[in-house]
Amino acid sequence: MKSIAITLVLCLSVIVANAQDQCKCCTENHKAFDFWIGTWTVTNPDGSPAGKNVIDKIQDKCILRENWTSAKAGYTGTSNNFYNTTKKQWEQIWIDNQGGSLHLKGNRKGNQMILQTDEAKNPKGQPFIHRVTWTVNENGTVRQLWETITNGTEIAIAFDGLYKKE
Repeated sequence: MKSIAITLVLCLSVIVANAQDQCKCCTENHKAFDFWIGTWTVTNPDGSPAGKNVIDKIQDKCILRENWTSAKAGYTGTSNNFYNTTKKQWEQIWIDNQGGSLHLKGNRKGNQMILQTDEAKNPKGQPFIHRVTWTVNENGTVRQLWETITNGTEIAIAFDGLYKKE
């Protein structure tokens, strides 16, 4: 009886170890954006509805998928977010139903995930970037702030939403 119990414990240990080895995206770096997982109601700074967002993990926990539905009829979008182990950074690829796209890169710093685009030129020839920051608040909400920064100093807010879990 004792030998059966020992054999069973050893078998279970091997199974658990193999399962952990098979999860290639279960490192702390891969979990850095997990605070965003959930079904969220999103509001603007004035409290008006901004939309709904569903964030889940897919592809054996390697992709954090976002499915956005705006409170304004007719606007939706999806992003795939992933930790790029080669570049040691998070990346987001956003595509919406209006043909818009965005490619962001960056990392988590403290209670914030900060991602930004590569520098580009606006129609006036001025350099600009988009920077999106997700901040985890103590009460479990998440603030998403999207800024467009022109000439390194001029900041325009493109989106400021507060996420509350449903």
